[in-house]
Amino acid sequence: MTVPHIVVTAAVIERNGTFLLTRRLRGTHLAGSWEFPGGKCEPGETHAECLQREISEELAAGLRVGREIFTVKHPYSERVVELHFFTCELIGEPRPMIGQEMRWVPRAELKSLELPPADADLIEMLSAS
Repeated sequence: MTVPHIVVTAAVIERNGTFLLTRRLRGTHLAGSWEFPGGKCEPGETHAECLQREISEELAAGLRVGREIFTVKHPYSERVVELHFFTCELIGEPRPMIGQEMRWVPRAELKSLELPPADADLIEMLSAS
């Protein structure tokens, strides 16, 4: 059986030494985990377009998409996720729009949170900076 391959983008937004993270909702894949905001790319959508749409929908803010800083393919039992992380800058103040928790997390605390396994190498990279 072939598992689905899903392309996902995520915004690494840093402000005053903290990173913007949101918590996955109940009933979703990896529910309860903290993550960098973003989501699945729609067919024909560029990575930047995906990030701008997702941040607008989930956090009611605009986004300047910077450079891609990390990419990983991570196999889960029911899917393979190809994650593209980009440095980004918010336009406006974020507000959680779909009932998710949101917080600014200091760099030193990133390793203390429950994040998806696919984020592990990125967290190592950011924590070493």
